[in-house]
Amino acid sequence: MRRRRRHKRFSRRHALAAIALALLAHLGGLLWFAEGIPRTAIGEPEPTDAIVVLTGGPLRLKEGLTLLSEARGKKLFVSGVNPDVDMGELLRVAGQAPAEFACCVALGYAADNTAGNAVETRRWMDEEGYRSLRLVTASYHMRRSLLEFHRAMPDIRIIPHPVFPDQFKRDEWWQWPGTLALIVQEYHKYLAALARAQFLAYLGVGAQDA
Repeated sequence: MRRRRRHKRFSRRHALAAIALALLAHLGGLLWFAEGIPRTAIGEPEPTDAIVVLTGGPLRLKEGLTLLSEARGKKLFVSGVNPDVDMGELLRVAGQAPAEFACCVALGYAADNTAGNAVETRRWMDEEGYRSLRLVTASYHMRRSLLEFHRAMPDIRIIPHPVFPDQFKRDEWWQWPGTLALIVQEYHKYLAALARAQFLAYLGVGAQDA
């Protein structure tokens, strides 16, 4: 009986130690993820074939249109557009005249998540014959976006171009409940995307088949 009790206490201590280690590893990963969020735009001025904007706020689209006006890409592709939104409405939301950019902007309506953005963009890149792109999305979303885009198009040169929404408080992020919640959510989504990519790679399933 005493031996059984000692065994139970020993097993319980090991279980608690394992849980504590898992929590510490999770916290360490969260800190690594948060510290890796860009603070400034990445300075690579050379033009790419395409500029790709992932929907999620007018700031991303405005930045993409600015890059297009600066001839930093031949065309702008906006991925994940709501099917009820047309070109004119999208450009008006971004504060631009529809006729000014209509010739060089393409919209993608098929994607409803980041993995879908990557697949949709790859198909458009193949249709255009493009080999490089500048990826525009929010700073906190960039790591997961790059994971999905590199998986979907490993042979394409991708230059990250983060934007910085005012409501996202990058410095001392742990003191801002909204920013903290967003980082935690994005970290968990990144882990899920990483696990999914590794599992599909194990099965030999490519991004185009997922």
